[in-house]
Amino acid sequence: MFEYGLVTPVLALITWSLVIWAWMYATRIPAMQKARINPQDAARPGTLGDRLPRSVTNVADNYNHLMEQPTLFYALCLALAAAGLQDGVMVALAWGYVAGRVVHSLVQATINRVTLRFALFVVTSLILVAMVALAWVKVFFAPVAS
Repeated sequence: MFEYGLVTPVLALITWSLVIWAWMYATRIPAMQKARINPQDAARPGTLGDRLPRSVTNVADNYNHLMEQPTLFYALCLALAAAGLQDGVMVALAWGYVAGRVVHSLVQATINRVTLRFALFVVTSLILVAMVALAWVKVFFAPVAS
């Protein structure tokens, strides 16, 4: 698993995002049908929140969250992999970020405890900050191959 470096955690988080995407539609479409909501009513984001059960909107909200901060994670990991600046520490941090985001998703989509979600968000954000700081160290202090 580690032989592919930072690519594997990127693929894992993308795969998880697609799982949440499928979960979102598996719950949203039946809920919209049950509530007799016209699909056109969903043309503007956020307009269905008061018309669908929280259990349905929580999953959709989490899908949106997976399209936000993780984009920085993807860019960082792929840039480091392309530059050859990945190592075991960076890969372990990347897997920690992915694990934290998966747990965050499960909390938001099920029990939706805001304080727990926030704690998980802080932890994953700090992992991302550590990855960026380590990347800066690698860029400025790694020997340059000629």
